[in-house]
Amino acid sequence: MKPLHIAIVGYGTAGQAAALLLARDGHRVEVFERAPEPGPVGAGFLLQPTGLQVLWELGLLPDVLAHGRRVNRLYGETPCGRAVMDMRYSGLDARLFGLGMQRGALFTQLADAWAGQGVLHPGHAIDAISDDTRRIRDPHGRWHGPFDLVVAADGSASRLRGATGAVKREAMYPWGALWRLVPQGDWAWGDELRQRYVAARKMIGLLPVGTRPGDDTPRLSFFWSLPVADFDGWRARGLPAWRDEIARLWPEADARLADTVDPDQLARASYRDVTLRHWHRDRLVVLGDAAHGMSPQLGQGVNMALMDAMALRDALRLQADVASALQAYQRQRQAHVGVYQFWSRWLTPIFQSDLDWVAHARDVAFLPAGRLPGGRGHMLRVLSGTQHGFLGTLALKPDFMRALDGIRAPASGKM
Repeated sequence: MKPLHIAIVGYGTAGQAAALLLARDGHRVEVFERAPEPGPVGAGFLLQPTGLQVLWELGLLPDVLAHGRRVNRLYGETPCGRAVMDMRYSGLDARLFGLGMQRGALFTQLADAWAGQGVLHPGHAIDAISDDTRRIRDPHGRWHGPFDLVVAADGSASRLRGATGAVKREAMYPWGALWRLVPQGDWAWGDELRQRYVAARKMIGLLPVGTRPGDDTPRLSFFWSLPVADFDGWRARGLPAWRDEIARLWPEADARLADTVDPDQLARASYRDVTLRHWHRDRLVVLGDAAHGMSPQLGQGVNMALMDAMALRDALRLQADVASALQAYQRQRQAHVGVYQFWSRWLTPIFQSDLDWVAHARDVAFLPAGRLPGGRGHMLRVLSGTQHGFLGTLALKPDFMRALDGIRAPASGKM
């Protein structure tokens, strides 16, 4: 296929990765980003082996390892110390791990890798696409294009995905979260994602996310779950009352918030559940959260975005024309994403809701279920991003696994 003129709408992880991969293949890439000064949105995230494999293929694995923090275990408990969740990557393969990372670190590394290979249009929101899907319009009425391909990577609140005519489900999750990066300090669980639950009504999470360029302070990504409808109520009740509650539930977590003195230091996040019947129409294709928004409960959002971008690049390489490439991309990614959307939809109320009886059942059954024949393997594959459908496995590339052979977990400190 000859090089294409491609517009990418959105400069989050999906848009950044797509811009880099497609530009490296010789396509002419223009990115349209609504923010006047593009930058990361959010605090931290967990890179799974699937996402790490994409970054390895991009040649960025050493860079992300230098800033991220290796995570070997995911552990959740009640305030009285009752274990609810306990999963280790080594239960699947001793070489596997997650990598906690600051959004600012990955944003910078992807931006630096793409520098000089395309055109970025900051401050350009896009609100419409032409009937032939080759031109895009900004809010000032200006049309841009024509393009050979338009990639909608404009997030879970996408304005362009409706042009596919294929939106099957788009609903807000009733529960959201407060996020903040805090200093790691003397946090005792430097290689674990730790969570603490009060039924399903309250959840605190702390994830080691390492450093970012320009800031060598190791940090944790702090998470507090609450209903979206209670954001304003939380603020009205005041920070001291909230801090007192955290101190009662988890004193060590409260100690990480010592410099949190203003509610504006915490970012609010809400989430959409998005399903499309198909992910493309004519010359428009949808990537990342715009195609398959889900709650963060499974920790897959960034990883799915990276995999979408790689799958689109591969499809354009291998297929004879754009239409065939978009069909191949959709087949590959829908087959993988579907099981994650299913589990995200069903697991989220178990951890974020006011259904106390559901939370009680979770506390009793979740950990034993992971010890049943087949259950543990399924849970670990879902965690690592390698579950394919309900019965299959998404194999990681042998060369990537060999690259992991040389990476050993440190006793302490970075990576």
